[in-house]
Amino acid sequence: MDSSTMSSVNEGGGGGGGDGVPKGLQSGGGVLWGLHEGVPRCLKNTMEGVVVRRVIPSDNSCLFNAVGFVMEHDKYKAPDLRQVIAATVASDPEKYSEAFLGKPNGEYCAWIMDPEKWGGAIELSILADFYGREIAAYDIQTTRCDLYGQESKYPERVLLIYDGLHYDALAMSPADGAPEEFDQTIFAVRKDRTIGPIEELAMNLVREANRKRSFTDTANFSLRCGVCQIGVIGEKEAVEHAQATGHVNFQEYR
Repeated sequence: MDSSTMSSVNEGGGGGGGDGVPKGLQSGGGVLWGLHEGVPRCLKNTMEGVVVRRVIPSDNSCLFNAVGFVMEHDKYKAPDLRQVIAATVASDPEKYSEAFLGKPNGEYCAWIMDPEKWGGAIELSILADFYGREIAAYDIQTTRCDLYGQESKYPERVLLIYDGLHYDALAMSPADGAPEEFDQTIFAVRKDRTIGPIEELAMNLVREANRKRSFTDTANFSLRCGVCQIGVIGEKEAVEHAQATGHVNFQEYR
């Protein structure tokens, strides 16, 4: 993953960026996208804000900690949020049935409390309702954005990015290199159900990560563990290796 990639926005501008990243817009190892009279332009150190990817620890709880960061600026919320999910599921066994969860309700509740178990769509949907905010999860491989909580029309949205194995957070920083405590991670949803220019700038960041193939093709990948260099094939073996060793830094190879 290229955690230095970012997109920039001048809050006074309008419109969104175009598809792809033109050659020559490289700066400091990342791509800086901005807005000027509706036209994408490269901004260096004069931007009023940049959309940045905040790296979350790779500890099998990245989804929960990414949500904790964008909701509360806390990268270590996983134990609390796992408890929230378990309590929510246990409170409504009819909704959260074995058919829905893929395992019996009680078994799932014990399973999700295990810090080595990964979260996904079910957990993001529950957390969107818990916080009363939409959660937009951008998939680097497909450049698709999955929006959780949209049926409730919550007034705010937070942004995550997913590379096939790992979740990180997206945020608006006042400047390149600014401390994380100055990040804005919660964005107002407009009447048209968008969050304005930031939405397209976030997508530009995702497209650039896709162009660099900063994702894991979980259907057809061959991986090498970045810690012990052991090769694994497919998502199943990668998950088993991660759970057995705690190693979650994989590189795709051919």
